[in-house]
Amino acid sequence: MRVDQLASGLWRWTAPHPEWKDGDDWEQEVGCVYYEAPDATVLIDPLVPPAADRQRFFEALDRDVERRGLPLAIVLTCEWHGRSAQELAERYGASGEARRGVEAHELRDVEERVWWIPEHSALVPGDVLLGDGAGGIRVCPDSWLGEHATHESIRADLRPLLDLPVERVLVSHGEPVLSDGGAALERAVR
Repeated sequence: MRVDQLASGLWRWTAPHPEWKDGDDWEQEVGCVYYEAPDATVLIDPLVPPAADRQRFFEALDRDVERRGLPLAIVLTCEWHGRSAQELAERYGASGEARRGVEAHELRDVEERVWWIPEHSALVPGDVLLGDGAGGIRVCPDSWLGEHATHESIRADLRPLLDLPVERVLVSHGEPVLSDGGAALERAVR
């Protein structure tokens, strides 16, 4: 597990995906986001880490939930990113409702939404955008597309996000972009 504080009230952590196997076309470690919204603590695509990191994860999250005294909300970029959502919802009585401070941008040709956190100029995509291994991002490979999506339709759905003042792109797969995210998004979408 890797945990990075990106700004006050904004964290990203990674954990090994439980369904990953050798030969998959994505990394075993996947990214998750913690955001202290005005009316809730929001987890995006949460995955509880295994073994020794599990206890440390819950101790930290317990402290934060108690310190803030606000409800926990869990939102997903895509349905199949439910991962640990049920376990966390049961433990904390969390809701799945979007909260003030996060905005969903639906992608019509894939069953995915990209979350926008204006306070931190951060986009949180699920599978449609990936770290490119060179400090930027790229659109997902053909093998990840559903039967109705094409790279052109995905790019068309992502173009309205170019109007946002994006600084960070916190991808689930690969390394996030932590500065000049708008330029990285433009390169991926154009």
